[in-house]
Amino acid sequence: MRNKEEDSKRMDYLMGIVHNLPELPGVYQYRNEEGTIIYVGKAKNLKRRVSSYFNKNQQSAKTRMLVSKIEDIRYIVVKTEEDALLLENNLIKRYKPKYNVLLKDDKTYPSICVSNEYFPRIFKTRRIIKNGSTYFGPYSHPQSMYAALELIKKIYPLRTCRLNLTPENIQAGKFKECLEYHIGNCKAPCTGRQSHEAYAKDIDEIKDILKGETQVVSDILRDEMLQLAQELRFEEAQVIKDRYDLIENYRAKSEVVNSTIHNVDVFSIEMDDKSAYVNYLHIVKGSINQAFTFEYKIRMNETKEEILQLGIIEMRERYQSTSKEIIVPFELDMEMAGVTFTIPQRGEKKHLLDLSIMNVKQYKVDRLKQADKLNPEQKKVRILTEIKEQLHMERMPAHIECFDNSNIQGSDPVAACVVFKMGKPSKKEYRKYNIKTVTGPDDYASMKEVVFRRYSRLMDEGQPLPDLIITDGGKGQMEVVREIIEDVLHLNIPIAGLAKDNRHRTNELLYGFPPQVIGVKQSTPLFHLLEQIQDEVHRFAITFHREKRSKRQISSVLDNIAGIGPKRKEELLKVFKTVARIKKASEEEIAKIIGPSAAQNLLKALNSEI
Repeated sequence: MRNKEEDSKRMDYLMGIVHNLPELPGVYQYRNEEGTIIYVGKAKNLKRRVSSYFNKNQQSAKTRMLVSKIEDIRYIVVKTEEDALLLENNLIKRYKPKYNVLLKDDKTYPSICVSNEYFPRIFKTRRIIKNGSTYFGPYSHPQSMYAALELIKKIYPLRTCRLNLTPENIQAGKFKECLEYHIGNCKAPCTGRQSHEAYAKDIDEIKDILKGETQVVSDILRDEMLQLAQELRFEEAQVIKDRYDLIENYRAKSEVVNSTIHNVDVFSIEMDDKSAYVNYLHIVKGSINQAFTFEYKIRMNETKEEILQLGIIEMRERYQSTSKEIIVPFELDMEMAGVTFTIPQRGEKKHLLDLSIMNVKQYKVDRLKQADKLNPEQKKVRILTEIKEQLHMERMPAHIECFDNSNIQGSDPVAACVVFKMGKPSKKEYRKYNIKTVTGPDDYASMKEVVFRRYSRLMDEGQPLPDLIITDGGKGQMEVVREIIEDVLHLNIPIAGLAKDNRHRTNELLYGFPPQVIGVKQSTPLFHLLEQIQDEVHRFAITFHREKRSKRQISSVLDNIAGIGPKRKEELLKVFKTVARIKKASEEEIAKIIGPSAAQNLLKALNSEI
């Protein structure tokens, strides 16, 4: 039994995985503390489906029981819902997870039975009786079972009755044709209209379909269709063609690739500075039979080729694979007896390789996200290290400062400095500046003044200087900052610039002198940090500018109105915030605050200003 602390750690670990699941179709597996798969499910959206198990408001008693046993969650991403369904069925058949039975409406999964009779019947059942009958399944999703039964019904008109069709009873003439015969759903083996040999041939083909060997049945039908056409028996050939089309359509929906691709291993790999991730797929008759992604910790700067070779040996030994073909993403200096290595460039084998690559990339992203959730500081260090490497800095920019100016046609000019430490805003260190030495709209001169004031003061007070200075602007702003930092203050602080596009969105990072564009992909964590810094300094500067402009407007208007002293002005601004809103207010609304007489004088004075 786990104590509360252990259970809390377990749930934190699981929720870290859940929060970072991709919103893609796939199959998920729940595992217990022994590593045994206890539940397999499919989902159109992995994140949404798995999250539902951990929603306390919706949990049933059985779901709570399942969740209490989960120690780890693994998943496989596929391209379509049909792929997820096929893979889920394969995994359930292979591992027979305990809770796949217990949580399905308190019933076992249905199977398809081919009865042990002289003229076998095909039907669904939840009871497995050891009487010589053949069972296919169980089917975790009844839809796929019903699809198979519907296909069989359309292609093969079998009997559905429960009559005891022994050769003796048929020969004795105990039966007569029923409605199913007359409407074309049965060929009446009960009266000898269909031979036992013909019926048995249909049953053999049905078993091949239920085993997944649809290609075998398709080839038989195709050969039969061509033979009938050669014999000019076109009506009979058309009947067979209709069956052939039905089974080809079924194959297209149920297989990941063509079923001729059989007993094949697929491997792919992704790496970062510390880890390598290897994905393994095993393909049987066009379907994914096994799938696993695992991680290696890089110790000695091993190459992709070296680690992939280790992964191939590990997985083939673990899963006892005897595949004679291994699909890989690049050439390997590796030989295995009787095994061919394939690097596909197109076709269905390339589709399998792409599927493996998609899984390993997603696994790598999710591992990083999960690590970042468990240790947010590690994420910040990784992003700041990336800045250091991209800008070829001597040390990681743990302390970043960014500047921005704000004015309207030179009026009320201000500037702002925001400070980020370890990738987080340090708001207590933000600074506002009223521009003192510049007249008119001169952003470059304003920037010079502010940068000089900022860093000359830090130097005088012995305060730490930033590792990186960022300007909210392009090459011109960077140059004026450089003049102050290097030529005037004789400091050695890296300087970067953030430029925006014509829609005022963060567009590019500039660095160096002369400034060069540094390629930073949008949607990456690094880009989002830079965007956050730029948005934050812009917000801070604009807010300060609005406050200053509002105070100037208020003092120039309200201070000159008779009867409006500091106290009444304060009360008015507390309610209406701006002079513009006071002008729009009714006399009654204003009178509630400063009285009728003062309200009348105020509105009269404000309206005369228009």
